[in-house]
Amino acid sequence: MKLKKFINRNLTNQSETREHHEDAALQTHYFKTTKQKAYKAAEAVFQREGYTILSSSEERGEISVNFKGKKKAFIVTSIVMVKPFRTAIDFNVTTESGGPFDFGFSRRTIIDIYTELKKNLPYIETSMADRISE
Repeated sequence: MKLKKFINRNLTNQSETREHHEDAALQTHYFKTTKQKAYKAAEAVFQREGYTILSSSEERGEISVNFKGKKKAFIVTSIVMVKPFRTAIDFNVTTESGGPFDFGFSRRTIIDIYTELKKNLPYIETSMADRISE
């Protein structure tokens, strides 16, 4: 089982977050904020050096970004308010490299972005869609 986790984490060029991800770091993160504030916080993260916003739609809650650093990556951010002051943020990161693997770069990119968001937004928890109706 450890070999499968290693392969899934490192021998791919794409990572995404989702509600019931087997990797806890890649589960959907929920923040106690409005969609607009979460959107502005995500936009602020992508104003840093290396990021170029390609497309931005506050109405749909999506931001598409190119990243140029050690490696190139394409990032799609989805922001959804599921309940008042319960906003979910998900990412899909595809690494543009010469080979078929990014050796965990896309996963680390997601973790780094979530870390930055947690500095600016009140974090609630991950993977809480099953408990939203409470």
